[in-house]
Amino acid sequence: MVRLSGPEALRIGETISATELQTRHLTRATFEDSNGEAIDEGLAVAFRGPASYTGEDVVELHAHGSPVLLAMLLERSLALGARMAKPGEFSERAFLSGKLDLVQAEAVADLIASGSIGMARAAVRSLKGEFSRRVTALDDAIKAIRVEIEASIDFADEAESFVEMREIETRLAALATQVDAVLGEAARGAALSKGLTLVLTGAPNVGKSSLMNRLAGHERAIVSAEPGTTRDVLHQQIELAGQQLEVVDTAGLRSASSEVEAEGVKRAQAAIEEADVRLDLWDASRPETRGAWPAPSTGQVVIEVMNKQDLVATRETDCLAISAKDGTGCAELVKEVERQVLSARGEPTFLARARHVEALQRCQEALKSARHEHITAKAPELVAESLREAHTALGEIVGLTTTEDLLGEIFRNFCLGK
Repeated sequence: MVRLSGPEALRIGETISATELQTRHLTRATFEDSNGEAIDEGLAVAFRGPASYTGEDVVELHAHGSPVLLAMLLERSLALGARMAKPGEFSERAFLSGKLDLVQAEAVADLIASGSIGMARAAVRSLKGEFSRRVTALDDAIKAIRVEIEASIDFADEAESFVEMREIETRLAALATQVDAVLGEAARGAALSKGLTLVLTGAPNVGKSSLMNRLAGHERAIVSAEPGTTRDVLHQQIELAGQQLEVVDTAGLRSASSEVEAEGVKRAQAAIEEADVRLDLWDASRPETRGAWPAPSTGQVVIEVMNKQDLVATRETDCLAISAKDGTGCAELVKEVERQVLSARGEPTFLARARHVEALQRCQEALKSARHEHITAKAPELVAESLREAHTALGEIVGLTTTEDLLGEIFRNFCLGK
């Protein structure tokens, strides 16, 4: 499909289609080149502004799925006065015309990039305005308090004194609680967008690569009886419980015998420290490999796994027992990861980005300052300034107070078609 948007979209679309296009009505058409020769048989549809995605006149030319045909349609469109869209320009125009706020525009890109069912569902909720509504409600509450505070400054002789406005403290406290709740949801949404990292740790040849292949469903890592086969950190995206999970296979932790192996161990240690989840593996036939793991990082979930249970007659009861080779116990391992990490974490109400979390944190700090200045300093001017900072931070999320540089950074990461 070739999409045109702008004041000349209808003219160009009707010239290529050699027919008059009806609004919101698919028309079968022969797309023609400059000589009147047929490029393709397809469908064309027009959306007149402002009732369109971008708020401008929009035409879509639906052709057969041949790159050659689409290139010919693009060439004809450019010859008639169009230009290639910049990445994300359709969504940017929708934002600039007020069809979408900035959160919803970003949700378009996040929905396209969804790596899991949970991420896609959360992105749709953001696109439908769930996150925006929460931010707007906070902003409205801040503005209402600002109006009263600034009125008390402007009409100090007539209005109730600042010291006597005790309900302001109650309202600020309630507002801070609401911001904390939205910040918590946004942090979960940003974590879902980023995805969790699960790292496989253990001594050489305990079966980390075999387990990675088992989780990935294909031979992602080289498996060999020779210790030290994995020299670098390997990554594989999988989906568990509707959420995206990056599985990381690391080099075995031991004293390196070469410079290359030493670098692999160094990278493994870095990956282990940064992981959200660790599966600490040991070899059932080599008890000495148990416990040879670094201390967990703060907040890191650690699950101990005994691998190669098919090689021993007895089974440990104080840890999960599996055989990555034949798959025994692997389904139970996946359920344990889902139970301890994914299900407990839950699916967020909406998808968010790091910049949203950072803006909400600034809003949170500004509200703390406002409460302190109201209670301790008894300075309405300072309270009003802190509330202005909180308002500005929230405005950055939905695009009310956004710089051109930020807009450029956001939309250049979109694909061309959006």
